[in-house]
Amino acid sequence: MWGVTTNEVLSPPGSDFARLTRRVSEADLLRRRPGYYIARFSLVIGLFAAGWTGFAFLGDSWWSLGIAVFFAVMFAQIAFLSHDLAHRQVFRTRRPTEIAGWAMGNFGIGMSYGWWMDKHTRHHANPNHDELDPDVDPDVLVWSKKQAKAARGVPAFIGRYQAFLFFPLLTLEGFNLHVSGFRALFSKSLKHKWIEGSLLTAHVVLYLAAVFTVLSPGKAVLFVLVHQCLWGVYMGSVFAPSHKGMPILSGKTELDFLRKQVLTSRNILGGRHVDIAMGGLNYQIEHHLFPSMPAPHLAQAQRIVEDYCAELGIPYSKTTLLNSYSLVLRSLHEAGEPLRNRS
Repeated sequence: MWGVTTNEVLSPPGSDFARLTRRVSEADLLRRRPGYYIARFSLVIGLFAAGWTGFAFLGDSWWSLGIAVFFAVMFAQIAFLSHDLAHRQVFRTRRPTEIAGWAMGNFGIGMSYGWWMDKHTRHHANPNHDELDPDVDPDVLVWSKKQAKAARGVPAFIGRYQAFLFFPLLTLEGFNLHVSGFRALFSKSLKHKWIEGSLLTAHVVLYLAAVFTVLSPGKAVLFVLVHQCLWGVYMGSVFAPSHKGMPILSGKTELDFLRKQVLTSRNILGGRHVDIAMGGLNYQIEHHLFPSMPAPHLAQAQRIVEDYCAELGIPYSKTTLLNSYSLVLRSLHEAGEPLRNRS
């Protein structure tokens, strides 16, 4: 785990990000791409509908488990579109963004759009901050030696060997996303509880009704397990490489916006097929700097941002997908060291 704290890198005068923004704006990379999103939404929704049609056509067959694998991919792709909606990459105004987010997130895949948007917004504001970023809360895993030393209960038990348990635990992430959405209905921070709750309930009822109507009970249970577990692994495998193993910040930050976002994020190399598989989130540095930038512009922005960081002497992290997993697992193992040393 990197030992960088907010006191180790001081921010210079705050005009660096403004100059970068001008370069990106001059390249016309902040403009909307309605045609792209119309095509992408149409393709994903069309494939999603085709999956359910194929599922019904196959009937009570073991081949339906192939559809379960397909749905794991499609649920992730719908989650990526919900992500882009939350960042106002698709619509400028709030109302159509919310409606589309509820339809895709709550109803489409059973993930609360409002809950996720609140959580993800706090992550963007303070990435990898051990007190302010909900994505590094030590609720199950510990992300730093500091967290490990203070860990009790489940994190202390799992943290000793969390690097070995990381991917197996991801099989529960799909279920966790569903449960977290319903749990958020009882929190004060979630707005539109009735809308979100109704759509989440409709998703669960229709999903289970379809699966248990078409398949025998044994096949239906296996279908749900394959689908939800693989979806969880897919989601975790996309989001973890972007920040895990990067510097953990703590205390009052002295980093400016540019450095805070760049130093805590990592890009994933791999070309167009990785762009599609990761929904554009492989350009995590550029996405964190310009959250509302449409996904198809991120690759062009990457070259500008990397060159600019080189000019300023700011470390810019990028690696392959497989190596990123190695870095994530290594950082988890190092973070758990204090737990392994407990008597």
